[in-house]
Amino acid sequence: MSYSVSDPSRRTKWIAGIAVTLYAVITILPLLWIIATGFKSPADSIAYPPKIFFEPTLEGYVNLFTTRTRVNPEEMAALPEAQTWYEQIVRDQGQIIAGPSRYGERFLNSVIIGFGSTFLCMILGTAAAYAFSRFRVPLKEDLLFFILSTRMMPPIAVAIPIFLMFRNLGLNDTHLGMILLYTAVNLSLSVWLLKGFIDEIPIEYEEAALIDGYTRFQAFIKVVLPQAATGIASTAIFCLIFAWNEYAFAVLLTSGTAQTAPPFIPTIIGVGGKDWPAVAAGASIFLIPVMVFTILLRKHLLRGITFGAVRK
Repeated sequence: MSYSVSDPSRRTKWIAGIAVTLYAVITILPLLWIIATGFKSPADSIAYPPKIFFEPTLEGYVNLFTTRTRVNPEEMAALPEAQTWYEQIVRDQGQIIAGPSRYGERFLNSVIIGFGSTFLCMILGTAAAYAFSRFRVPLKEDLLFFILSTRMMPPIAVAIPIFLMFRNLGLNDTHLGMILLYTAVNLSLSVWLLKGFIDEIPIEYEEAALIDGYTRFQAFIKVVLPQAATGIASTAIFCLIFAWNEYAFAVLLTSGTAQTAPPFIPTIIGVGGKDWPAVAAGASIFLIPVMVFTILLRKHLLRGITFGAVRK
């Protein structure tokens, strides 16, 4: 029996399919457990052995978006009937709604800082990567190594100097300060990744555009950027994931105005201890923007790094 060198056998396909399926199930189980915990009651969330089947409730989401206060039975009996379903859920706990929580503000801060730093990082990173790829930059290799070396140290190692610098510049607890900081941290990654993508685009395309009368900038916009769309998309996802999930800098440099969701979610306290359904609900909602962003760019991620170009 002869086998094709390029096509795997049916047995190999089955083994690969089973391995990929097992890996996907093992990987997604913790995420599914977090999402399920968001619909549990506080008692079910800490039950032992853990409950797989439970009566779903929106108590965790109500607790996430509201601040509550406990009242005695006499005061509760004197109150008018609940006007909304979420108010009734809170009253069933022997509490009343005192006002909205700050989760919405913290979530919006994450959106502003995460996407703002990613956008700025893509602009600066693409320009720098194009310069390193196309021009004769003095000490190019040394500069590239210096840029890469900024990723070698843990961010917390430079947290104190950055805190002192931000305090002197008035950037503590500001959106601008966090956007600039995350851009600086992610810039080395974006430059290195994008330079590899731009190197794969034949320079003859740009030379043809220049001969046709385009300026260097026009050739960059109309020729290089479309060809580098795959690299820009994948790099943007990596940069967004770092800025979106970053915790150490956010704890140290923000406390109110620009605080993001990661340092806020662990502070969600319920009556008698940690409100795990509310924490799980906050984490589940926090996953949505990155998932949507990745899904929107999935077509670019599935293409080759030389999309639209021909290898030399």
